[in-house]
Amino acid sequence: MNKLSVFLLSALGLLLLPLLAQQFGNGPVRIIDLALLYVLLALGLNIVVGYAGLLDLGYVAFYAVGAYMFALLNSPHLIEHFASITAQFPQGMHSPLWLVIPLGAGVAGFFGVILGAPTLKLRGDYLAIVTLGFGEIIRVFLNNLEQPANITNGPRGIGQIDSIHFFGLDLGKSTELFGFTLPSVTLYYYWFLALVVVSVLICYRLENSRIGRAWMAIREDEIAAKAMGINTRNLKLLAFGMGATFGGVSGTMFASFQGFVSPESFSLQESVMIVAMVVLGGIGHIPGVILGALLLAMLPEALRYVAGPLQEMTGGRLDASILRQLLVALAMIGIMLVRPRGLWPSPEHRKAAPKSLGKGSLQ
Repeated sequence: MNKLSVFLLSALGLLLLPLLAQQFGNGPVRIIDLALLYVLLALGLNIVVGYAGLLDLGYVAFYAVGAYMFALLNSPHLIEHFASITAQFPQGMHSPLWLVIPLGAGVAGFFGVILGAPTLKLRGDYLAIVTLGFGEIIRVFLNNLEQPANITNGPRGIGQIDSIHFFGLDLGKSTELFGFTLPSVTLYYYWFLALVVVSVLICYRLENSRIGRAWMAIREDEIAAKAMGINTRNLKLLAFGMGATFGGVSGTMFASFQGFVSPESFSLQESVMIVAMVVLGGIGHIPGVILGALLLAMLPEALRYVAGPLQEMTGGRLDASILRQLLVALAMIGIMLVRPRGLWPSPEHRKAAPKSLGKGSLQ
């Protein structure tokens, strides 16, 4: 079977997947939708961690920035708390899609550069600690920016967020197509799938570009890359900014899909989970990153059906959510012991190291 046949069959399978999952209700399709958002996040973090080799434990901050940006521009929150905005937009802001996506990417990219600037001379554990602190700072700000001016509504979050609209189609409502009823979760699936496909194409182009090769040179040996004339400072900032844009776009989609955002959705655990997706799938390898994101996004939901019976067997002494986290952790440990380089590592990682030349090798 040639590559074209595999591509066409895969495309057909992806198009039919939500229609088949819909037979079991909206729940499975919703899980797939959220998994696609995690794929977007993992692809963005792969630029920072996989290509440039910069460990970022605060990546969820860009996710939060994009989500809150969309929520503020597409909810009644600002109208209710700021009279000047009410005077300019009496019917609500309701920002169009062509504005919110570039704006979400741009604002998150700006914060990515802000994070990258003070960390240019840091590496390894020190870089991880600084980025972790940045992610927590953003979460704390979101949790407290309700005084003296109520911007984020604090821990209560922002609700009544608009769904995605384009070309007269409201993704928040079911629609009829060729006699079939497509619910909201299915419409969001196709939209998220289109975003993932575009993101994958961008990542492949970046990987094979001069910028991508320069990032990989920095990842392998920063001193050698600098000696070869590579501007490591600007390229590191570019990696942080480019990776953050993916997080910002994913955040805008998350806010529109959920209809509600709060600081609880952007905890440190989310950042760790996104890093785990990249590492588990295969650092720097796009198919592996996608596989890792899908696996870790869907595995906790699938284990709900395992944790419930186990809780009943113990007479309810074990909490189902904690037991589910334990099962996910055990699965991750088992996978990494068997596949330490990831489920689908980059082909370069599987090549054997060249044998050293001995005394008799030149004879």
